[in-house]
Amino acid sequence: QEPLVESGGGLVQSGGSLRLSCAAAVGVFSINAMGWYRQAPGKQLELVASKTNRVTTTYADSVKGRFTISRDTVKRTVDLKMNNLRYEDTAVYYCRAAILDVDGSTRYEYWGQGTQVTVYS
Repeated sequence: QEPLVESGGGLVQSGGSLRLSCAAAVGVFSINAMGWYRQAPGKQLELVASKTNRVTTTYADSVKGRFTISRDTVKRTVDLKMNNLRYEDTAVYYCRAAILDVDGSTRYEYWGQGTQVTVYS
């Protein structure tokens, strides 16, 4: 069983919206942070948005004001609402769940399989 299960990717016209969802499987526990990363063709993996249990939220500058991350710590889910999508948002989006040490460093992490988001003009 995959540790994280993603859904919600797809094809959307520029300016449109999509919502990505990710749920942690049974056995994935003690999560301190969940978030979304993406990798566009020929580019490195980059952080899109993340949210810790203490409600610290981080967004990439390129998505601020357009994307919103939300978490349910009881259900162990994380969603990414993406508005006003642009061609450059096209990428494979990966869900990540992390168990953190007290200093904030990552002790362990889980990754989803990825979901494709394609934005056309």
